[in-house]
Amino acid sequence: MKRILAVLALSFALPVAASVQKPKTVSETATIKAVIDAIDHEARTVTLKDKDGNDVTILAGPEMKRFDELQVGDKVSFRYTQSVVVRVRKPGEPVVASSSGEPSIVRSAGARPGGTITQQETMNVIVKAIDPKVPAVTVQAEDGRTMSFKVEDKGLIKNVKSEDRVEITYTEALLISVE
Repeated sequence: MKRILAVLALSFALPVAASVQKPKTVSETATIKAVIDAIDHEARTVTLKDKDGNDVTILAGPEMKRFDELQVGDKVSFRYTQSVVVRVRKPGEPVVASSSGEPSIVRSAGARPGGTITQQETMNVIVKAIDPKVPAVTVQAEDGRTMSFKVEDKGLIKNVKSEDRVEITYTEALLISVE
């Protein structure tokens, strides 16, 4: 819930035409490549070094079933994607229930270790006030908290009205592959 509230600010800054009832999606992806520099099998840690020589040690929890297959020198790729889907719902229009699912892990069946971790949250807020001069919007979360956010583009709130419901779905995924 806290993460989606943080994303709420982002969603109002997105280049989404709020007057359209169809959902709008914005996503970002970042890829990081590193080489395994050290492995501590007893502590189940892996030290990774990136192309700039920076290193980080990560814990490989018990959910990493193929830990023993990792070798120093293996190339590892991390691809992180996050997306926000925003839909403005007019009063009386049915609303999808809020949800916060547990992370889902899908392990690679390939020759090398890998997998994907995904998580999705959906939240509904009610628009309480719009200040087109700033521009800003004030919304109320389902738990009663009220928050205000500055909007980057006045056009985004042009056709949004008080009491409109905004459904926000935040998805994040991390794909890890060993070459």
